[in-house]
Amino acid sequence: MAGTSADWRNWAGNQSAEPREIVVPRSPDEVAAVVRGAGERGLPVRMTGTGHSFTAVAVTDGVMMRPGGLAGVRSVDAAAGLATAEAGCPLSVLNEELLSRGLALANMGDIQVQTVAGAIQTGTHGTGRDTGGMAAQVAGLELVLADGTIASCSAEQDPELFAAARIGLGALGVLTAVTFRVVPAFLLEAREEPMRWDEVTGRLDELTAVNEHFEFYWFPHTEGCLTKRNNRVPGPARPLGRFRHALDDEFLSNTLFGAACRLGHWFPPVIRPVNAVAGRALSARRYADASHRVFTSPRRVRFKEQEYAIPRDALAAALAEIRALFARRDWRISFPIEVRVTPGDDVWLSTAYARDSAYIACHVFHASPHQDYFREVEAVLTAAGGRPHWGKLHTRQADYLRAAYPRFGEFAALRDKLDPERRFGNAYLTQVLGP
Repeated sequence: MAGTSADWRNWAGNQSAEPREIVVPRSPDEVAAVVRGAGERGLPVRMTGTGHSFTAVAVTDGVMMRPGGLAGVRSVDAAAGLATAEAGCPLSVLNEELLSRGLALANMGDIQVQTVAGAIQTGTHGTGRDTGGMAAQVAGLELVLADGTIASCSAEQDPELFAAARIGLGALGVLTAVTFRVVPAFLLEAREEPMRWDEVTGRLDELTAVNEHFEFYWFPHTEGCLTKRNNRVPGPARPLGRFRHALDDEFLSNTLFGAACRLGHWFPPVIRPVNAVAGRALSARRYADASHRVFTSPRRVRFKEQEYAIPRDALAAALAEIRALFARRDWRISFPIEVRVTPGDDVWLSTAYARDSAYIACHVFHASPHQDYFREVEAVLTAAGGRPHWGKLHTRQADYLRAAYPRFGEFAALRDKLDPERRFGNAYLTQVLGP
């Protein structure tokens, strides 16, 4: 187990930490030793992922554990439909291992660079009519508790801990392994095409009902939207050719878009005309590939993000209010707004707990100011009963979140029982869970 002292910064560059010590444990026993040792010294301890959260959820000035020593796939049981990965295993590694065995995750978010533990602890989700976020696909957890014991939980074994810890923010323990329910590998056909704002918003019920996975992006200051419909197909696979992938996903979506964002950061008046050109330049494409290659895309342009889950039936009205904000404000926003949907689930701190949900995500270039834009959109979404994504920027505090989550009190009580000294605490957890 290596130990160092260094600074830490997240992917977007908006969060940083100066931990007293950074360690890389290589087994659950080593994690337990770190937790016990931190307790003896009166230090807090946190495990990071890959730093793709925009909140300070991973920040600590105590002992920081890095995930690289716990990065393997432990077991895959195709007959049982279960796969267990160590907490620091990147989703990309898990996806390729599953595919090699004819298996897949049923749904994913839009990137696969996160660790499995980081993804589920902050509530990572994709879009889906029938299948929810990643935590809803978890069958079991292994975690180290504040007293240094190694615990396992599932729906049958310690179901209360299981219900709480699937999205636990690292507040209940340090995850060391995650067991997912997996499905036979499948092909998705991606159908991507531009639509105008009025058509998309007028057809929301239809588009989300008839497609297994639907999402769209609206380019602010324009009428242009890019819609994405992903549905299972029997095959054969028809992946994007190398040239089309390089042109669309690397050059246009990353290299050229990044250059436009940098130009807009330095010269904001160009953002509106650039968005107008981008909205008109969108082209349709269709392809079919292994599911995780369709769910996910490379994201190399750094940004900051805010996302809220609102009741599914509040989506159209919320979008109209946000559109009206742009008409009243002198904003210049280069990044599109992303809209997704998921069914309800039973994970206590899931943004989709007990209700079908719609997600509205706002982004800005990482170096650009976000406060005014995010604050006003947040007001619209909280008025609709919104629940903020735990890993994305927001201003909500424990009193608001207690009212937003029916099982919040039970989560807080379990935290008091398992970690009364707040060994896993930090400032962000104090904000969202209370002191």
